[in-house]
Amino acid sequence: MSSTHRTASGKTSGKNRTWRNWGGNVSARPAREVAPASVEELADAVRRAAEDGLRVKAVGTGHSFTSIAATDGVLIRPHLLTGIRRVDRDAMTVTVEAGTPLKRLNVALAREGLSLTNMGDIMEQTVSGATSTGTHGTGRDSASIAAQIKGLELVTADGSVLTCSEKENPEVFAAARIGLGALGVVTAITFAVEPVFLLTAREEPMPFERVLADFDALWAENEHFEFYWFPHTGSTNTKRNNRSAGPARPVGRLQGWFEDEFLSNGVFQAANWVGRAVPAAVPAIARVSSRALSARTYTDIPYEVFTSPRRVRFVEMEYAVPREAVVDTLRELRAMVDRSGLRISFPVEVRTAPADDITLSTASGRDTAYIAVHMFRGTPYRAYFTAAERIFTEHEGRPHWGKVHTRDAAYLSGVYPRFGEFTALRDRLDPDRRFQNDYLRRVLGS
Repeated sequence: MSSTHRTASGKTSGKNRTWRNWGGNVSARPAREVAPASVEELADAVRRAAEDGLRVKAVGTGHSFTSIAATDGVLIRPHLLTGIRRVDRDAMTVTVEAGTPLKRLNVALAREGLSLTNMGDIMEQTVSGATSTGTHGTGRDSASIAAQIKGLELVTADGSVLTCSEKENPEVFAAARIGLGALGVVTAITFAVEPVFLLTAREEPMPFERVLADFDALWAENEHFEFYWFPHTGSTNTKRNNRSAGPARPVGRLQGWFEDEFLSNGVFQAANWVGRAVPAAVPAIARVSSRALSARTYTDIPYEVFTSPRRVRFVEMEYAVPREAVVDTLRELRAMVDRSGLRISFPVEVRTAPADDITLSTASGRDTAYIAVHMFRGTPYRAYFTAAERIFTEHEGRPHWGKVHTRDAAYLSGVYPRFGEFTALRDRLDPDRRFQNDYLRRVLGS
């Protein structure tokens, strides 16, 4: 094989370049990279990989902390497959190319007077990467980004193009909305949308014990409730987002820069540098961090409320537990941190989602609460994550597919009642495991 190759888009790229994810904890050296400019070019790339005996994985922006996209075969980069294909105002759907970043989709939809119903707090990911790994926000009644999918187009292992929806190939649709890259390469997604609306966000500090005591009420009374708990403190920052008749009152430009950029990113990053160098200082830093942001209320369009810039690099583990178990789980997590001697400089994030009908969704079949633990990039995280994971799994937790965990198919088949449906579909669509990698071998079996 030559040292360079011609990609499907006609550009030359080097062989065996190292790919790294956003968190810096995963790397891979693919045999070649391909950037197809059309569905036909992508299908051809899959067929040629089969001829060469190579595995295939697609990668978006690398925001997963697992090796779900890593491969030593053909790495598909979908950044040329971007943009909106079609807006259907009668059906209130939008069909978008798989490589489109969420931030571009959100802006384009707003320009059309439309919006997704719910979204996560980061919008750097591609739409296919976000949905394939189960990216979610928080919601009492509205679920993950994947739950808003109405149709999918994907290239399967033999290079054919398959479309699916509730009416067309419904068994594929049930699984492929969160397909882990195991069923094919997603090339386009059709989302349900609605007329753009306003949300009023109310952010305020609240004692940890009060949040736990009032959790059910805070969840029931708000369309979107979440909070951040700062380990080594009894403090949280809460956020309640609810629809508003207006008028819009966005955060002022100066205030937004000071709170969202200077404090939440600049000062927070500097504090984490100090904490990494001097772990004994972390509890004091946590107490200062928990008091840094004051209460504020603002009203804006959805993506301006749901999403926020995340420039401080970290590594993350997140588990989905039954919603009724969240308070007990958090109490156990706090007790573990207090007795462990660990120094945790990043807050713990807590969100919720209603039950959905997606085969391997972390909220499949049950109302769910998400608990995410983080460590600053470059700081040892295994002791903390191992202890947290032990607590999460005692509550039948389901790990986020794109975040650090150690679970395997034996465990996952016990917490996902429809696990066998997914693996049977995989056997049918990819019998030769063209889309296999080490991560999928671990979580789905060989």
